Amino acid sequence: MARRGKGKRSGRSRRERRPSFASRRLARSLEGVKEIDPRDYELLRKFLTDHGKILPGRLVGATAKQQRQIKRAIRRARTVGILP
Repeated sequence: MARRGKGKRSGRSRRERRPSFASRRLARSLEGVKEIDPRDYELLRKFLTDHGKILPGRLVGATAKQQRQIKRAIRRARTVGILP
């Protein structure tokens, strides 16, 4: 007979495991920034991994609009040669 609670699922529902959107932290590095400048190396570096990949918005805490701005700015900076 199989025991309950053994393995990956511990009996909690999916809602209980997910953080709520109300408690979601916002991007601290974007406070007070209205527009993201592709030439701002220090700001854009915060949204990249060590390998140069763009971090997803859920890890950064950015809204969808902010994430699109970040993505666009990083791609433009790569074209110019500022970022890897």
